[in-house]
Amino acid sequence: MRALVFLAAFVALPAFAAEPAASMSSAGMGAQLSKLMLGLLLVIGLIFLLAWLLRRVQQLNPRGTQVIKLISTQALGPRERLVLVQVGGEQILIGLSGGRITPLHVMQEPVHLPDAEPANPEFAQRLMELLGKDHKDKP
Repeated sequence: MRALVFLAAFVALPAFAAEPAASMSSAGMGAQLSKLMLGLLLVIGLIFLLAWLLRRVQQLNPRGTQVIKLISTQALGPRERLVLVQVGGEQILIGLSGGRITPLHVMQEPVHLPDAEPANPEFAQRLMELLGKDHKDKP
């Protein structure tokens, strides 16, 4: 008997669920749509507020006062890399691989990276010549 009542309720459930949607007027749908849009705008506004707060909090601790600095990195494979890190006045070579961090060597003398060399002037000159020719060929 209980199974029969359960089966009848289960079969009639979709009919009852479809009835309010069919009888909903355009004013009711407009109200639902305006509630949906208001909720969406509220969520988007909350996202922007949290992003603004995150930027403000990050500005409280300027990056220039960090004690740990990344000097250089070199990939050895898809998941392995060497990283040279400076902590205070000491430089440490670290190996990173698949979730493991291993200190490899503490440098006795700090490694000084050479300043970036300017681009080859011959290359720059040749590039300008090619670009100039492209503009001259066009009518």
